Amino acid sequence: MKIILAGHNVDYEVIKECHAFLNGGESLTPETISAAYARISRNPLPVNELRKIARTEVEKARSSNRNIVFGMGHSSIAEHAVFNVDILGVSRLVVEEIEKFRLCSYTEKSQRYILLEDDFVIPPEVLDGGLEDLFINTVRRQNSLYHELYAGLKKYMFEKHREMLSDPWGRSTVDGWAKEDARYIISMATHTQLGMTLNARNLELMLRRSAAHVLKEVNEYGAKLYDVTGDIAPSLIRYTEATPFDLDARKDLREKTGCLMAKMGASGEGSVIAKDGNVTLTHATPDGDEKIIGAIIHSSSDLPMAGCLTAAHRMNSEEKEEIIRTACRHMESYDPPLREFENADFSFEVTVSASCFAQLKRHRMATITCQDYNPSLGVTMPASIREIGMEGRFMEVIFGTEEVYNRIREVSPQAAPYILTNSHRKRVALKVNAREMYHISRLREDMHAQWDIRETAERMVKLGKKVMPLTLMLTAGKDAFRK
Repeated sequence: MKIILAGHNVDYEVIKECHAFLNGGESLTPETISAAYARISRNPLPVNELRKIARTEVEKARSSNRNIVFGMGHSSIAEHAVFNVDILGVSRLVVEEIEKFRLCSYTEKSQRYILLEDDFVIPPEVLDGGLEDLFINTVRRQNSLYHELYAGLKKYMFEKHREMLSDPWGRSTVDGWAKEDARYIISMATHTQLGMTLNARNLELMLRRSAAHVLKEVNEYGAKLYDVTGDIAPSLIRYTEATPFDLDARKDLREKTGCLMAKMGASGEGSVIAKDGNVTLTHATPDGDEKIIGAIIHSSSDLPMAGCLTAAHRMNSEEKEEIIRTACRHMESYDPPLREFENADFSFEVTVSASCFAQLKRHRMATITCQDYNPSLGVTMPASIREIGMEGRFMEVIFGTEEVYNRIREVSPQAAPYILTNSHRKRVALKVNAREMYHISRLREDMHAQWDIRETAERMVKLGKKVMPLTLMLTAGKDAFRK
């Protein structure tokens, strides 16, 4: 056996220095690795030799990539070229669009830990509609209250949690609680930054979808992303224009469903499995416990699946429980459950604040689709704001914000959400398998999790246990896992 490091990501400034040293350094492109790996299936040479050849024949490597990726349709070859991208000065609203691409990696500036400045995006749609002054004045009112809230909440939190102030970590934690509750009044236009890692295949998809998006800020993001990546691996990034599917599918669906729902007189009422506050369980795999137990028997025996499911059905409750306990007995808080737990699903609808959704959307193994932010769903206001007597000021700014939202919506419906706050809500459809439910529970039911996402996760797990009590019996936050 030989394990050879083929490459790794380095800071682009180092790459530019190498370019200068090598008088061009054309071989410093990830395309050569993609081309070498593409040849593995048909060339008997060792892969390290294939990489060496590709480095000396960059144009030939590019031609090979174009033929294999776009001619033959083997797009996975493009996944061997990886980019790290700094993204600065984008709005919180647009970050939601960026992070829809779930096979990429993101680390975002946290509004929980950093005291925010007053920087924000002024959407081009607002400028074009002549509403710039109204927009700016509203955001400044929100930001002014944010600083007031932070000052009041910091004093309140420090008094309430005096025992935690003796060490730097405790003091920082308590201060963070004040910041995370104050941020519920700031707008979705607020600037943020993030680091992103993605491969060329997902980069091309991101560029195409960005070109088709209704928001001009997303269009600008896509154009600038192409500017900094397009020349590095041109053989892997070719189709970046919006397709008819990208441009029209969502728009056509809105029109068609609107007509049909009006014709049917749909009321929004329907049957659900269970509901708890902002979380509704809309569907679960029938006999989910038995399906997972059957899958465990299948991978632990030489029986066909049909026989395994029959065996699971015939077991008594104690025998079923013992199978699940045996599957989890050696698990630590950092271990995911076995993959067999992916054989049963839960579908939820959750109504969450923008602040909560910012965390929920990071669960990329889930299937997440959303409606737009909707002021008619109300707002989520931290209890601490009531406790310091600032509820009236908070709601006063909220009402003013929603008036401006309606003004912008008349001119540019797609840009109106920019002015809404982290407290405004939307409906989210969420499908997760039981294995992912364990992950959500570990991370979001933990005592260190932010209260908004923690309450949502607790309700999801509680409702999930109603239909699959055996499968989910060992779900818990990391802090409670040993118990």
